Amino acid sequence: MLPKLLRQYLAPYKREIAIVVVFQLVGTIAALTLPSLNADIIDTGVVNGDTGYILRMGGWMLLVSFVQITCTVTAVYFGARTAMALGRDLRSGIFSHVLEFSSRELGRFGAPSLLTRTTNDVQQIQMLVLMTFTMLVMAPIMMVGGVFMSIRENARLSLLIAVMVPVLVVIIWYIVSHMVPGFRKLQTRLDTVNRVLREQISGIRVVRAFVREPFETDRFGEANDDLTNVSIEVGRWMAAIFPSVILVMNVSSVAVLWFGGHLIDAGSMQIGAMTAFLTYIVQILMSVMFATFMFMLWPRAAVSADRIGEIFAAEPSVVPPADGITDFTQHDRIEFRNVEFTYPGAEDPVLRNITFAALPGQTTAVIGSTGAGKSTLLNLVPRLFDATGGSVLVNGVDVRDIDPEALWSTIGLVPQKVYLFSGTVASNLRYGKPDATDDEMWEALEIAQARDFVEAMPDGLESEISQGGTNVSGGQRQRLAIARALIRRPELYLFDDSFSALDVATDARLRRALGRVTEQATVIIVAQRVATIMDADQIVVLEDGGIVGIGTHTGLLETCGTYREIVDSQLSLEVS
Repeated sequence: MLPKLLRQYLAPYKREIAIVVVFQLVGTIAALTLPSLNADIIDTGVVNGDTGYILRMGGWMLLVSFVQITCTVTAVYFGARTAMALGRDLRSGIFSHVLEFSSRELGRFGAPSLLTRTTNDVQQIQMLVLMTFTMLVMAPIMMVGGVFMSIRENARLSLLIAVMVPVLVVIIWYIVSHMVPGFRKLQTRLDTVNRVLREQISGIRVVRAFVREPFETDRFGEANDDLTNVSIEVGRWMAAIFPSVILVMNVSSVAVLWFGGHLIDAGSMQIGAMTAFLTYIVQILMSVMFATFMFMLWPRAAVSADRIGEIFAAEPSVVPPADGITDFTQHDRIEFRNVEFTYPGAEDPVLRNITFAALPGQTTAVIGSTGAGKSTLLNLVPRLFDATGGSVLVNGVDVRDIDPEALWSTIGLVPQKVYLFSGTVASNLRYGKPDATDDEMWEALEIAQARDFVEAMPDGLESEISQGGTNVSGGQRQRLAIARALIRRPELYLFDDSFSALDVATDARLRRALGRVTEQATVIIVAQRVATIMDADQIVVLEDGGIVGIGTHTGLLETCGTYREIVDSQLSLEVS
């Protein structure tokens, strides 16, 4: 998967990659030239006492060094820019693909894993590319050039290279082969730590309410220890690489001095040539060490690429139509025709044979016991899921044939789990209508019974809202979410248990205000509280995923035993 990702995301940067390769080539050639110039200074200038020759060759060495430094800096600059651009593009690609996921795919991966894959896994690939441009491009050039130059200095002594390099390669291969499984475990353990930490931060109130801090501390400690142990295991193998390379390098230097000294004594080699040869040996082994560093990064980057590839390979279960319908002959109508829905892996459907219509100017309420499928039913309308059987029609068209933007532009949704984004009251309301004026926002807040507490905030509409809306109460979050849906004045309103955090008086005032705004629209309310929906034009009663009654409050009390049980459990006989 890693080569595929690199080919795809590095393709737009061929010019920058070419610049890196050219400047690395020139810089490496310059580095390989310096030992030969130094050898000439020793063998010709120093031995003969020719100061002028030493100064001339020293000037050339300064010029070559300047070329080397300039080329290296330029190559690193373009390499770093390309690596950072790849990371940016890859994160953007993952983000865009995840946005296409339905709730099914999001549940499959989980938020902690998606976060890790988008940040840490991308960073591993980005680091590999950066090190490739700064080290790996140079390593083969230096290795081949070093071998050529060392043979040029002394062919007999170059036989040492044929022994040293294979020994070093075998050592590196053995170490890296033990590192790959560890890197795979490392990323999995990192996912686990993120998941546990996210759960604990999100559920800190529950943890404290049930005095479970010791248990959660132990749970996090266990996950943290697992990550630490795997990191230590991988770190031990990583720590063995550089000492091994240094050992081979030092042994090689001793061998060169030993055999080179005999050659000098026999008159077959000059001192400057041996000095240059020793430098070339170090350069060759350094290039192998650079390649070793890449071998350390490659396994982890390959694991990360596989994890990112899993995201790209996951096809969204909710696929937008190729030529989605944007114009409708009917308006303000939702219809369910023999709808069935089964969650992946479930034996039985959560919804079965659901057939009813929600009409303009009417409020349709859906009620039932916990687990009856109420929220699932509502989520089929905006295509958070797709029905596994039957069809859901909006404005007379199957939702699977409607352009997603056209579908969502007709819907005002207040989900069961209200979420506010970090920002201000105004920025959250403008999620519903980006160009909303202050007057429109205050009007929506007044209908949602939220104007009073927003006016009481220090900065009114510009008051800060923390991530998730944790700096306001549950009832305030619900009312802000309702205002966010109201401000766009949609044709269809979907309220998924959106009044549960409100007291009875606020609930009643809000429903009266809503009635004036939504009198021409289609409204579907999912609720647990009978008082919220008893005035609805049509009440749909669900039990075990099927409809057991449809009608008004009064009619269902006479004809539907399930509804009557719900009413009896909540209201007094006088209200009934």
